Amino acid sequence: MTTPTLPPLAMTMGDPAGVGPAITAATWRELRSDPGLAFYVIGAPTLYQSACPVHEIASPAEAAAIFSEALPVLPVGPLPDVTPGQPNVDTAPAIISAIGSGVAHCLDGRAAGLVTNPINKSLLYGAGFRHPGHTEYIADLCAAATGKPLRPVMMLIGGGLRVALATIHQSLSSVPASLETNALVELGEIVHAALIADFGISEPRIAFTGLNPHAGEGGAMGHEEIDIINPAANILRQRNILMSDARAADTVFAEALSGAFDAVIAMTHDQGLIPVKTLDIWGGVNMTLGLPIVRTSPDHGTGYDAAASGNTHAGSLIAAVRAASSVARTRNKL
Repeated sequence: MTTPTLPPLAMTMGDPAGVGPAITAATWRELRSDPGLAFYVIGAPTLYQSACPVHEIASPAEAAAIFSEALPVLPVGPLPDVTPGQPNVDTAPAIISAIGSGVAHCLDGRAAGLVTNPINKSLLYGAGFRHPGHTEYIADLCAAATGKPLRPVMMLIGGGLRVALATIHQSLSSVPASLETNALVELGEIVHAALIADFGISEPRIAFTGLNPHAGEGGAMGHEEIDIINPAANILRQRNILMSDARAADTVFAEALSGAFDAVIAMTHDQGLIPVKTLDIWGGVNMTLGLPIVRTSPDHGTGYDAAASGNTHAGSLIAAVRAASSVARTRNKL
């Protein structure tokens, strides 16, 4: 009986002046002996040739056969000369094209999932990029292809935690007014569905953090828990989702680590990322839920200073490849 296999993962080059090229080569060197983690890069072959053997491919279907011997690269370009640590707006069209190609390959089944290297949004804005961020661009591409509106959700995985975010890149002062019960219900449903489909957890247990210290302490320190978060939790429980009321953020992550919860939904960016990065600064993975494709990325930025000095660390990208492969296999029941 033949063991079913998946297509390789697609990896975007990200900003070629950042750490992407170096950590991509290091990730290939680390994973090349495992055919189940085969990936190909959509980028410029010259970015990697000084760090590892490179094989230029014309199709994703060629990647698996050569992965153990060389880094498969599907060319994108043209790309100007690149100096590590010195971002160049002229690279923006190729960066954007690589993302679009990777999404298309996942949607049409040529790639099992997408692993994205970090980009610099401000550099892309200078070239006419009009999306709020990397994740939103990928979601818009998927929505356009499927004809379905999508709500992408950021989940951070690392240190034994799975943490989704209710709010992301916004000021703390703006968070209370942006929290809304129905939006939290939708978020809870997306996280619940992903824990089943992507992680194989049959009855996920999820916790909301509180926004305020001690989860508001019965209203003494704020009413967002009483007025917004707990009503969302109640609606989710009525829909047979095992969701807690708002729990104190200073203890809920320890509860999750002890096995009480399979995921935590944090109300703010730092509330959720601090425990993940403290526990696993080099191995955290950013995963996008709510998409028809698998998408992961390292939990760090372009790292121009590290690229210029050559002091790069591939741990998070390696973890992102492993996570994408695991989720793709779980979705396909392999």
